[in-house]
Amino acid sequence: MIGTWLRVTLFLIGSAVAAVTAQAETIVLRGGTLYASADAEALPDAVIVMTDGIISAVGKSGDIQAPPDARVIDCSGKTIVAGFWNSHVHFTQNVWRNSGAAPAAALTQHMQEMLTRWGFTTVWDLGSDPSDTLPLRKRIAAGEVAGPNILFAGNIFPKGGHPAYIPREVQLPEVATPEEATKWARDWLAMGEDGIKLFTGAFMGDKPVVNMDPAIAKAAVDVAHAQGRPVFAHPQNKVGVETVIQAGVDVLARTTPGEPSYTGDQLARFKAQGTALVPTLSLFTTVVLDPNVTNRLVASTVNQLKQFSENGGTVLFGTDVGFTTLYDTTQEFQLMHRVLSERQVLASMTTNPAGFFKAARKGRVEQGFDADLVVLDGDPLGDVGNFAKVSATIRAGHVIYQKP
Repeated sequence: MIGTWLRVTLFLIGSAVAAVTAQAETIVLRGGTLYASADAEALPDAVIVMTDGIISAVGKSGDIQAPPDARVIDCSGKTIVAGFWNSHVHFTQNVWRNSGAAPAAALTQHMQEMLTRWGFTTVWDLGSDPSDTLPLRKRIAAGEVAGPNILFAGNIFPKGGHPAYIPREVQLPEVATPEEATKWARDWLAMGEDGIKLFTGAFMGDKPVVNMDPAIAKAAVDVAHAQGRPVFAHPQNKVGVETVIQAGVDVLARTTPGEPSYTGDQLARFKAQGTALVPTLSLFTTVVLDPNVTNRLVASTVNQLKQFSENGGTVLFGTDVGFTTLYDTTQEFQLMHRVLSERQVLASMTTNPAGFFKAARKGRVEQGFDADLVVLDGDPLGDVGNFAKVSATIRAGHVIYQKP
């Protein structure tokens, strides 16, 4: 179903890494406990050598010789895992405006607050102004701003579906026909976006949800898949979920809080089509003030995650950060852990996205893989909250965050 877009995504990721690693230093992590992948056994007292943005050696202390000119980071008492992916973020806050010319220090500082101090080395931005964020990606690749590898998805909305939470003065690409969807998808991809995000359902406040016609969604999906790009979707209700399935969308960008569960037929079709899910559970703790309503929303979305995971679907970690200001990832981990094991949570940030997007050199800490790693203060397989206790974040062989 997804065709060649996986190979294109891999090419885009590899190109960004190559730009950064041109000036990479040699870094050695020494003394920590390593989980090389989500299903690997612990390797205590590990040594990882990174050269020119690539992991050049992995083994136990004493078996690996560190180069004499390497920067050595003592990881004693800490845990090392592969770099984290966040598959649902937004660079829409005021700080990202005019990112091509804004002071690098301010951008790096906010990037740290929002993403890098939480271990993210690759992110999918699912809606922002490309005139701001495409230049931001270039500055990160050039080493001017310390940040993650960024992949972008251009948004398409149904006609009359301007969501209540987006200011009315913001002009949105609303489409009424398959032909308009085709044009917008082509234009987004020609601009340099890496994928498409469809609002198959738009929240209108106290008015009914505006859903996207499946034929319109399918037109955009066809364009994206023909160019080898993935499509995400934002459903708001059962109708929006059905459109996701009928149109052949690749990733559900969120769970659907208005629905108590997925139907058996939906789950079967998700599995048959290889659809992935980004739960964004903590998002639903921020949208209403009534704790009873919040608890109901969380219960519904956690149940959907449980159904999806038990059905064998691919779960991708994501928080909708940037739309929310809940930067701390602790709550997301705790909510996911209600139904997923610690290893499944780790997989959602590492091996799952690397496999789904066919990023063949990401998601594991192995020789020849990209030097994207996270050093944690504690063992996350003993306490899921330790995923949020980041000591250092390394992308393409550069330390982009280190705990003071």
